[in-house]
Amino acid sequence: MKVYQRLEDFTALSNAIVTTGTFDGVHVGHKKIISRLQSLAHTSNGETVILTFHPHPRLVLFPDDNDLRLLSTQEEKIELLKNLGIQHLVIIPFDKAFSRISSLDFVRSILVKQIGAKKLVIGHDHHFGRNREGSFEHLKEFGPLYGFDVEEIPVQDVDHVAVSSSKIRQALVEGNIKVANEYLGYQYGLNGIVVRGNQRGRSIDFPTANIRVSEPRKLFPAIGVYAVKVKVNARTYNGMMNIGHRPTIGGGDITLEVNLFDFDADIYDAPIHIRFIERIRDEHKFEHLEALKAQLALDKNKVLQILRQHD
Repeated sequence: MKVYQRLEDFTALSNAIVTTGTFDGVHVGHKKIISRLQSLAHTSNGETVILTFHPHPRLVLFPDDNDLRLLSTQEEKIELLKNLGIQHLVIIPFDKAFSRISSLDFVRSILVKQIGAKKLVIGHDHHFGRNREGSFEHLKEFGPLYGFDVEEIPVQDVDHVAVSSSKIRQALVEGNIKVANEYLGYQYGLNGIVVRGNQRGRSIDFPTANIRVSEPRKLFPAIGVYAVKVKVNARTYNGMMNIGHRPTIGGGDITLEVNLFDFDADIYDAPIHIRFIERIRDEHKFEHLEALKAQLALDKNKVLQILRQHD
């Protein structure tokens, strides 16, 4: 997959099969659109192109909105799309000036002239251009004028629920990892760096790797304890993760800590990737460290059972 960080870096194709959107999370609904994109490219000998935006448009249009959390960082989104076999990914820097481009100019100047779109595939209720004025109906009008066909893909249903990035975010906020993973089509993950903590876990025989995530808008699942898969130093381990304030040892800001099973190595400053399998309980405040230690032993047994079933 070729990645272009600016429109100017892309040379128009003779037969571009195009879709456009934010693609946060690259969930099963997005994959339905991408699958159709690839099918059309195959039958028409075209090349697949995705236009997406960075930063997320809502962060530019509503800078005071601190509620938006992202399912995927830009790096994660690139990797997810690469794994799906897309040929060209164009990342448009989204700013106030770009947000003022009319729907007609977006179609005429970008989709047709800059990209070379011959077929356009969009999701249900897709809008584009200044004030989201453009719609599927507009695209059907523009198509014959500028030489492209357009196709709208209906929403992807999972258990009769229309999948969207918003519904996945809500499931994660509620700690409903199974639903989030089902809607995503893969296990939700976090990428970070292992940093030094207070090493309290070692004193109760449950040492943890403390994780720092560089993307401030990345969505963390609900506070609690999770069964996870952990990749570090090119190997994958079973583990259990706590997201929370550590109330038993004094509380504070939210921390991300993971206990890796059957592991004993120095991994400070190493990149680490967490995949969430299931949430097993809320975070609790225990009367003393021995009570916490006893609970962690029970948690580990439960996590091992869950991960065995998962494997």
